[in-house]
Amino acid sequence: MKPIKHVLTIVAALTFGLLTAQETQDLGPLVTDRPDATEAPSVVPKNYIQVETGAFYESFEENNFKTEDFTYNTTLIRYGLLDNLELRLGWNLTDSKAFLNNTETSQISSFSPLLLGVKIAITEEKGLLPEIGFIGHLNLPFSVKEAIRPQTTGVDFRFSFAHTLSDRSSFSYNLGAAWGNDSSEANYLYTMAYGYGITEKFGAYAELYGDFPENSKANHLWDAGLTYLLSNNVQLDATVGSSITKGQDILLSAGISFRLPN
Repeated sequence: MKPIKHVLTIVAALTFGLLTAQETQDLGPLVTDRPDATEAPSVVPKNYIQVETGAFYESFEENNFKTEDFTYNTTLIRYGLLDNLELRLGWNLTDSKAFLNNTETSQISSFSPLLLGVKIAITEEKGLLPEIGFIGHLNLPFSVKEAIRPQTTGVDFRFSFAHTLSDRSSFSYNLGAAWGNDSSEANYLYTMAYGYGITEKFGAYAELYGDFPENSKANHLWDAGLTYLLSNNVQLDATVGSSITKGQDILLSAGISFRLPN
C-alpha cells in the first residue's frame, strides 16, 4: 500500500499549495462525485474547476487464483461551463497483478480509457420531488496500451437523484446504463447511498450499488466511508467495501477533492 500513500501525500501537498496561493469565493461546502459510486445531481459552479483524485486497492481470490488492482490515480476534473452544465475529464492509472498459488503470473500497468463527459443539472429539489441531474460519458480507448486497448469506444449515462431527509441526512440514487469497450451487451447500473452529517466537517455514508449485464449474472456491492472538510473548498475521504456477489473481497480507498476558480 506504500505507492498509494506516496501518491496521496504528493496530491495533498500540491492541493494545499494551490489553495494557499489563491482564495475562492465562499460558495458553501463543495459537493463531490467521490468517494462513493453515486454521482451527485449538482454541477460545479460556473467558471470554477473541481479536481477529485485518490487511490484504491481491490482484490479477489477464488480457487487459488487471486487478482489485485492498485489504482494510483483516479482523477476527475470538473469545470463549470454554465450555471447548469459542467464538463468532465477523467482517467485512471491501474497496476493489475494475477497470482496462482501465491505465485505472480502476470502484471499489467496501464491508463484506463480517457473519460470525456458532461453533467447537466435538470431540476432543483421541490418538496417530495428530488433534485435531478443527467451525466453522460465517452470512454476513449487511445490512452490504453495497444496490447490491451479496446477496439470500440465505451458509452455510459445515468440519471442522478437526491432527496434531503433532514438537516443532517440525505438519500441519493442513480439509474443508468453502459456499453461498448469491446462489449456488445448493455450493462444496466444502479446505486443507492445514504449520507449523514456527523458534525459540520465530518460526514459518513453507506451505499449499495451494482449492475445487470444483459447476458450475465448481476453484480451487487456495498461500501461505506467518511468525509472530512478541511475547508469549504477541500475535502478528504476514506472508504471500505466489498461485493455481495462474487467478484471483490475487499476495497480500500482514500482521496482528496478541491475547488478552484478558473
